[in-house]
Amino acid sequence: MSRMGEIESAEALEQGLARALARAGRQAPEGLRRLTGGATMESWRFSSGGEDYVLRRAPSLSFMEGRPFGHESEAAIIRAAHGAGVTAPEVIVELEPGDGIGSGFVMRALSGTPDPRAILQMGDPDRLLREVARDLAGIHGLQRAALPSDVPEMDYAEAVEELAEQFAEAGGDRPIIALGLKWLRDNLPARVEPVLNHGDYRLGNLLAEDSHLTGVLDWELAHFGDRHEDLAFGCMAVWRFARVDRPALGLGSLQDYVDAYEAESGATVDARRFRFWLVYRTVWWALGCLRMASFWRSGDDRMLERVVISRRTSEQELDLLLLLEEEAPEEEQARPVPPAEKKLEPLGEASVGEIATAVSEWLATVKDRMEGHDRFQLAVARNALGMIARGDSIEVEFDDELLACELLEGGRSLATPGLLAMLRRTALDKLAADVPKYPMLALARAKWTGED
Repeated sequence: MSRMGEIESAEALEQGLARALARAGRQAPEGLRRLTGGATMESWRFSSGGEDYVLRRAPSLSFMEGRPFGHESEAAIIRAAHGAGVTAPEVIVELEPGDGIGSGFVMRALSGTPDPRAILQMGDPDRLLREVARDLAGIHGLQRAALPSDVPEMDYAEAVEELAEQFAEAGGDRPIIALGLKWLRDNLPARVEPVLNHGDYRLGNLLAEDSHLTGVLDWELAHFGDRHEDLAFGCMAVWRFARVDRPALGLGSLQDYVDAYEAESGATVDARRFRFWLVYRTVWWALGCLRMASFWRSGDDRMLERVVISRRTSEQELDLLLLLEEEAPEEEQARPVPPAEKKLEPLGEASVGEIATAVSEWLATVKDRMEGHDRFQLAVARNALGMIARGDSIEVEFDDELLACELLEGGRSLATPGLLAMLRRTALDKLAADVPKYPMLALARAKWTGED
């Protein structure tokens, strides 16, 4: 069987998919097209017998290595959730080795859009937030007996140490992440009776239509653990998108979300545990972004998105600093941020940044000739070129292995004179080069420097 990353034609995929559909009594697929997005898994939409379906599969066999469970168990979790009234998709059939197209499963397509920006423009975000809380309570209410036996339970201490190992493997040279890891070790909560966590419950993995929740997608990270982890994850700044003023999934206030969840679940939300998991997941996603570059370097997945997502680490570093700075001494919080240092305007031959800008401008002229995933990839390519251009124009040091080590070991902290101000400057400059449109950048710049 070919590695999934090496399948060269839609015909090969259609033939394998037809074999799988036949087992479920469905007709051969028509109109197969790849959907954009998805940081790890591919999604393909198609019709069969006049109905719409989605195939979910891994882009490379290597992506399934080291995972706690495979697509068969993921499909079983979705079936259990669907059967319990959660707005999860209906799973139709799982792929088998004989299908020749790797690992995955087919689901009935649901109505609604996953586009966070479209969802955030819907007319009744309060109602949608209540439905989101309702479904999360339903997920947390699923019983172990109804779920596959290989769904893991998170050990909090082991999870934090795994993050520390990932940090070391990635070079261990990002001081803000080191600061976050030290905080997690110092604030580890006691174990509570675990519930099933979706593991990725946030805008981008939710479908909505007319301010109603219509689907919960992407269950590959499901595990048993603290319910506060799921609650906090959707409230990370990165998943609020443009609505940073609405802490609960960009839809509303944290209090409204907690009230709705408590009413549906009968559980009480603990603010301290919520904060721990908010910090944990911010560190987790920072390292998840960082690891995307290693996937690309290994050759297992040479998709352009991998290297671009790796630079989104700076989003999480800024968000993490905004969370942790609350515990710095008042005099350090009040200390002015050093001014940014800018490089001199280039003279003579074109600079690296100017070349990147020129290529990006040319790509803009061919955008209208692209369709589907190619058009999406072109936009990603232009983002990558923008990172090069902006990074070339800013003088900033943002990797420091020695400082990161001292922070991780407690030799320095946010009480160290001038350290917070320096980290703020670093976070602002790095993010300005990587993702200048990230909504939290403007908020942090205004808070830390008074600039618009």
